Amino acid sequence: MQHDKVLIIDFGSQYTQLIARRVRELNIYSEIHPYHHLPDDIDGFKAVILSGSPMSVRSDQAFHIDLDSIRGKKPLLGVCYGAQYLAHFHGGEVGASSTREYGRANLNYVHPDEPFFKGINKGSQVWMSHSDTIKKLPTGGTLLASTNDVENAAYKIEGEKTYAIQFHPEVYHSTDGKLLLQNFLIDIAEVKPDWTPNAFVEETVAHLKEQIGDDKVVLGLSGGVDSSVAAMLLHKAIGNNLYCIFVNNGLLRKNEFSQVLHQYEGMGLNVKGVDASARFMEALAGESDPEKKRKAIGRVFIEVFDDEATSIKDVTYLAQGTIYPDVIESVSATGGPSATIKSHHNVGGLPDFMKLKVVEPLKALFKDEVRRVGASMGMAPELLGRHPFPGPGLAIRILGDITPEKVAILQDVDAVFIENLKKWNLYDKVWQAGAILLPVNSVGVMGDERTYEKCVALRAVESTDGMTADWVNLPYEFLQATSNEIINKVKGVNRVVYDISSKPPATIEWE
Repeated sequence: MQHDKVLIIDFGSQYTQLIARRVRELNIYSEIHPYHHLPDDIDGFKAVILSGSPMSVRSDQAFHIDLDSIRGKKPLLGVCYGAQYLAHFHGGEVGASSTREYGRANLNYVHPDEPFFKGINKGSQVWMSHSDTIKKLPTGGTLLASTNDVENAAYKIEGEKTYAIQFHPEVYHSTDGKLLLQNFLIDIAEVKPDWTPNAFVEETVAHLKEQIGDDKVVLGLSGGVDSSVAAMLLHKAIGNNLYCIFVNNGLLRKNEFSQVLHQYEGMGLNVKGVDASARFMEALAGESDPEKKRKAIGRVFIEVFDDEATSIKDVTYLAQGTIYPDVIESVSATGGPSATIKSHHNVGGLPDFMKLKVVEPLKALFKDEVRRVGASMGMAPELLGRHPFPGPGLAIRILGDITPEKVAILQDVDAVFIENLKKWNLYDKVWQAGAILLPVNSVGVMGDERTYEKCVALRAVESTDGMTADWVNLPYEFLQATSNEIINKVKGVNRVVYDISSKPPATIEWE
């Protein structure tokens, strides 16, 4: 089945991926392409959105695009920089704003009976983020909306389906932003909203059957959402010709290896568990440098995975749980990556000698879409709702060198923290949580004795994609109960602290 597609042209805005996700929430497929690397088949897209940008249209370095094949021929929506570009280079005028227009604002004028603003009234909150403003509308422009500080907050160009807004409908703070996108895409552009999780599963399974045929596929499972959903899609397509390998590197959460392995077998997957924890511990012995720890873990994983993969006769494909943010065009509008996304592929940097073709069934999906696809296949909510877990595991949550004793301490601390989050109904409100074992001992008192034991930090953040994150304001009562339980139950720990740093400037993990 052919789905209508929306092209999002990226001018380097930090919000571009968010536009794509909002469009997809409407069950409409969207793709992001940088303004200077447009796809050859523009005709294959039903509508086009121009993103915002950190650049000014008045700058000598302004990002330019040839709109001849788009404007007047396809429904077009300019957002922020896109709106200013359409004005400045087509008969209007853009100038520096007297005050930087950033943050919440409210519409104080909305054009009556305008389909673009159907269901959106005066007073609706929008999010501004620009230092330039449109002083004069482009040729043929009609004013559609204003705020107290921004007269030309929205406009359309008569005689064509071209619309423009100086605010960001894709961010949460624009309360009617999703409705505005719906009005433009479904009512004005007549895009069919038929790109659903069920349709994705049906079409992907059919495509995988055709692509793979009777060949064998090997997949490294991690226990995480992406590799698990990729495995289920492949299992539906090729059954037991999918060989899954789940490696225990000795740095997983407490009892995770046996629990996840049991869960996978209950899903009907052809999976082999490989306990290589001793091999990883040996490679990490005495190593404190974070980057060297990561490299040692990556190297041993490849060795273990290769040993297991080559023991399966006639394997043709390597499957990976790569998702869309990992594959968005790396040449961005600003000359570097559109967004620096730190990803831990289940099997990353595989050596050339493996000589396998790669299959990536999730490469068109964002993380939230992966979860929805998994749910549509009946996968367990506790698996789909799992917090992200770093590829190197607890190795980067133990600051300094790794020993089996330190791993055991951190596993016990982490187990108390995660179980309590679930018990207090906080787990699903947190994007990622974990404990960090600090390389310091502190003085404490237990009974009548002084102790000199380990300090652990607890970390819980809320985020959508890990690129930015805020620390979670967990209830004091929860923190008090969790701290008491850790100190009472985990031998070797006498102090618990809570990390209240956001990203940026801090990162989610400590190493």
